[in-house]
Amino acid sequence: MENKIRLDLYDQTGYSRGRNGVIVLLWWLVQGSIFRFSLHQMYGWRKWLLTLFGAELGKGVKIRSSAKFTYPWKVKIGDHSWIGDNVEFYSLDSVTVGNHCVVSQNTYLCTGSHQLNDPTFGLITKPIVIKDGAWIASDVFVYPGVTINEMAIAGARSTVIKDIPANEIHAGYPAVFIKQRFSQHLGVTTIPFDRLESEMIR
Repeated sequence: MENKIRLDLYDQTGYSRGRNGVIVLLWWLVQGSIFRFSLHQMYGWRKWLLTLFGAELGKGVKIRSSAKFTYPWKVKIGDHSWIGDNVEFYSLDSVTVGNHCVVSQNTYLCTGSHQLNDPTFGLITKPIVIKDGAWIASDVFVYPGVTINEMAIAGARSTVIKDIPANEIHAGYPAVFIKQRFSQHLGVTTIPFDRLESEMIR
């Protein structure tokens, strides 16, 4: 079959990074040096650097030094949320994280993709929203345009291609419904890890 793809014609002129090229390069320099090599407990320092470059961060936010932010000015994180090691905010579009959320290690929040049937590989961006109390477990890939609703869980190593409703646990490739997180009758239910793990891999 003849190749129709023409990457030499790729054009990104309609997309705005939100800051000029100098600011973008300066942020990448800062992120790769004094942010990346800051000590483990220097959460306030990393928060200050991100805020300096336009991120909106609430109180008590904890972000590990190996987390990466493409454009921090497109990121908003609420109070007392945790961002783990090697989490990637591919923030070509906005990424909003609510209050008391956990985004665990190696998660990739991807707001950018390309038009599948466009020979010039046209750019598509859509925001990601993670609402209050949600937990994105380790090594999860979240697609552009997805919303993880209140207190929902995306199980470890899942690929989330559609919204997860509030209080639901979804897992797998692609992620599918497993069960409710908290009992609707009792308010709070503790799920033993070994039981949750076995349900996720069934």
